[in-house]
Amino acid sequence: MKQLASLTRRDFLACAMAAMGTAALAGCGSASSSTGTSTSASTTSASQDTYTLVKDGQLTIASDLANPPLDYTDTSTNEPAGFEVELMQAIGEKLGLTSVYLAPVKFDTIIPTIKQGGTADVGVSNFTITDERKQEIDFTDPYLDSNQGLVTAKTATKTTQDDLNSTDVKVAVQAGTTGESWVEENLPNATLVSLDDPVVALTGVQSGRYDAAVADLPVVQYLVNNSFTDCQVSIEIPTGEQYGIVVSKDNPALTSAINDALAQLDEDGTLKDLKTKWFGSDL
Repeated sequence: MKQLASLTRRDFLACAMAAMGTAALAGCGSASSSTGTSTSASTTSASQDTYTLVKDGQLTIASDLANPPLDYTDTSTNEPAGFEVELMQAIGEKLGLTSVYLAPVKFDTIIPTIKQGGTADVGVSNFTITDERKQEIDFTDPYLDSNQGLVTAKTATKTTQDDLNSTDVKVAVQAGTTGESWVEENLPNATLVSLDDPVVALTGVQSGRYDAAVADLPVVQYLVNNSFTDCQVSIEIPTGEQYGIVVSKDNPALTSAINDALAQLDEDGTLKDLKTKWFGSDL
């Protein structure tokens, strides 16, 4: 693997994902924003309640596509790929809808986009279910458990929480995430650097720009195992988080329909199979 310092972010993702042999997913390509709304009947809800969609027959998804192996852009095809992408494809099939990803956006803009409405039906980007976020939007039932991970260089001398809680330490995070909140609360003396995504954060750790980075454990564990091999997960932070799909509070029937689909995918083994495929085990 080439050193990341000589790669663009797009080149890095292409290298990091090549070994996965990922293929494009039908019906999950990038799309421009649709306008207007239409009503579609839920195919999984016994009550047949109706829900609103940005585009009839289509489940339109907002994501940052920057969290391999959960979601990312496969640069060999320029198509979305990853665990969450395949999960949304399976949910769309249960609902009789085509799952379509919009062009990637910044993580901290996704919830406001769903809350405002008219651009995307759901937000999917390893969103941790929190009470604070539920004040603005609704979450579906959880589909994956997770913790946070703190990454340092393998040669670093400061690798413990006490070591890193210092004014001469810089810790990189993804803006608007629970990782950012953890650093604010647990490393108050460190300098917090908020960035667009975990790949940029780990690139900074690898280059020596930052002393550490904190992000979702499945993401950073994958990255240090496959690409940032001169880095390590120094601390597994047991936050006990669960990921959910973001839906507007104005669209409760869609939340209910997706929950029905998730239950079916759990019952028929699809969810377990996807976890095994992308994480090596049924987490």
